[in-house]
Amino acid sequence: MRVYLDNAATTPLDREVVEEMLPFMLEHFGNPSSIHWHGNKVRAAIEQARKRIAATFNTSPSEIFFTSGGTESDNTALRCAIYTYHISHAITSKLEHHAVLHTLEELAQRGIIQLSFVAHDEKGNINLNHLEELLKKQPNSLVSLMHGNNEIGNLLPIETVGELCRQYGAFFHSDTVQTVGHYRIDLQKINVHSIVGAPHKFHGPKGVGFLYVRHDKKIHPFVTGGAQERNMRGGTENVYGIIGMAKAIEIAYRNLEETTAYIKGLKTYMIERLRQTFEDIHFNGMSGDVENSLYTILNVSFPPSEANDMLLFNLDIHQISASGGSACSSGSNVGSHVLAALPHTAGRGNIRFSFSKYNTRQEIDYTIAKLVEIFHMQHA
Repeated sequence: MRVYLDNAATTPLDREVVEEMLPFMLEHFGNPSSIHWHGNKVRAAIEQARKRIAATFNTSPSEIFFTSGGTESDNTALRCAIYTYHISHAITSKLEHHAVLHTLEELAQRGIIQLSFVAHDEKGNINLNHLEELLKKQPNSLVSLMHGNNEIGNLLPIETVGELCRQYGAFFHSDTVQTVGHYRIDLQKINVHSIVGAPHKFHGPKGVGFLYVRHDKKIHPFVTGGAQERNMRGGTENVYGIIGMAKAIEIAYRNLEETTAYIKGLKTYMIERLRQTFEDIHFNGMSGDVENSLYTILNVSFPPSEANDMLLFNLDIHQISASGGSACSSGSNVGSHVLAALPHTAGRGNIRFSFSKYNTRQEIDYTIAKLVEIFHMQHA
């Protein structure tokens, strides 16, 4: 049995998405910037996709811009907000995705901004009192805090943070890569100036994403060299990626309640099986609290054992795909910066299991059985 439990890194394409994309890969191949029939056909499809996405999040199509994915969208929002509005101070946390963290750290190193880190508790929950203290000292800052943490599953009280930012005149950006497609987001109810989405996190294509920028906080472009995206992002659009993204969003929200309940059931089942099977099992961050964390992510801390050194490798040998942290950092040997920022005990093994609608209880049973084998072999 081959088991895929790394859905926070990427997800398999939904067949409906593939079918929606195929005509734009094989038949409707025109450049959307061309003014002839072939170009106009594709341009109309892109704008229809934009309208569908905007309607899902209760906003205007003029506030949705297409990009290459979450990382470019984060970079665009952060760099261009800072440059456009001459922002000199930014607030983030040490638990952010590197697309945010490295971007702001680089801007700070270059002397463009001062950077403050908001405190968090031992579970990784953001300290809202400290955030308000920082905003009081430096109003009109940029605040970037992720809606759902990609490693430990913590959820930000985004409406509360948005209200604090409104009160102190801050530009509020939220990396919503792990929550778009998994939670309903009404942009008329949240004081947020920019969010991002990447459809490969919910059974859409890779290499495409969107950036929402609120109409009253227009920013300069990040990628120049063309008039595409209303002069906001140069370069010929990823046409079939955009078409696929709109379809993936449609499917995600069409069946959201049913899918959410199913995946929550899988996560709950895995928590129960792990607790029954292993003594001294812990769950990092808030991920063990099914109702108060991303229902797609479970970050498991295994008891100290020599088996932990090769745990991911041995899972892979048993045809189980999981993760030790963010996929965007998996090419390096550096451990998770998120877990490093939390209190931890040396010698424990940390694995992120993440779920989708295509996973089954049988796969979880198989995974538990192989984990038992791995730890038993080490102690035999």
